Parts: sequence; C-alpha cells; structure tokens
Amino acid sequence: MRDSQSIQLTQLLLAKVDEQIERLSHILTQLPAGKLDWAPDMPASISPRPKSLGNLLGHLIECLAGFVAVLYAVHPDQLGSFQDLKQRPVNHFCTESEALDRIAEYRRYIVQGFEQLQDDELGRPLRTVFVPEGEPVLTLLLGNLEHLVNHKHEIFVYAKLLGVPLATPDLYHFRRP
Repeated sequence: MRDSQSIQLTQLLLAKVDEQIERLSHILTQLPAGKLDWAPDMPASISPRPKSLGNLLGHLIECLAGFVAVLYAVHPDQLGSFQDLKQRPVNHFCTESEALDRIAEYRRYIVQGFEQLQDDELGRPLRTVFVPEGEPVLTLLLGNLEHLVNHKHEIFVYAKLLGVPLATPDLYHFRRP
C-alpha cells in the first residue's frame, strides 16, 4: 500500500510521462488534414530518410508500447488484456484519429501499470533484447521517456514545417506558481 503522506518516485515519473503524452496528443490535434504521406524534404545525403507523417504517427504508438512492455514485465498479472494489445500493430502507417485513439488506450495501460509499480521495484533488473543480463526498471522507463520526448519533438517540427503555428507552450507543460 502506498504511503498517502509522501509522494512516491513512481508517481512523479508517471506524472512526467503523462505530461508528455498530453502534450503529444495536443500537438497531434493541431496537424493539418490530408498530409499523412508528407515527409520533410532533406538532402539525398541524409540517411535514413525521414518518415512520412503517417509512419511517424505509427512509431509514436510504438514509443508508448515500450512503457507498457516494461510495466507488464514487472507485473504481468496486473495489466489485464495487455496480450490483446500486444497483437495490434505498432510502427505502422496510421491516421491522426487512429494515433489519438491508440495513444489514449496506451495511456490507460501506462497509468494502470504505474499504479501497481512500487519505488522499490525501480532498481529491479529486467532482461531485454538489447541487454540480456538485464537493466533496472527505472533505466528502461527513462529510456522509453527519452524515446517518446524525442519523437514528440520530431512531430512538433513536422507540424511547424507544415505551417502549424505552434510555440513552446505547445511542446512543454509550464509550471507556474
């Protein structure tokens, strides 16, 4: 049971993840219609080529799937129908509405997973494809956060290049007294 008198690290981490998801969803609602095949024009020497907007939207879903995969690995009996979610495509071409629906769905799983996660589990090593001997849960969650933030900024840049009048407050949540 969580101590109601103190804020847990897991609660603080969830708040930051949730903030990033909220800002990402906000940016996606600003995207112009009919641009899913668009990708930034880059010199031929740039490799790999930038993803189309529709493919980037599908990749954002994969970013969120990473959080759910870590949380499921910690508490496989606590995330309900995660196995059904795992069967659905990620990193694919999708529309803004599909991306927003799927992001909301993953957000629910992320919140549910963090509700089960305890601070003392953050140091627990989990084996991964990249590090078979295991990495701490916190390291994996922070890596997924970094991945999400990088692609949130990428979608922000795409929107700006498409003429959407976004500014810094669209990208970041500002705390004011």
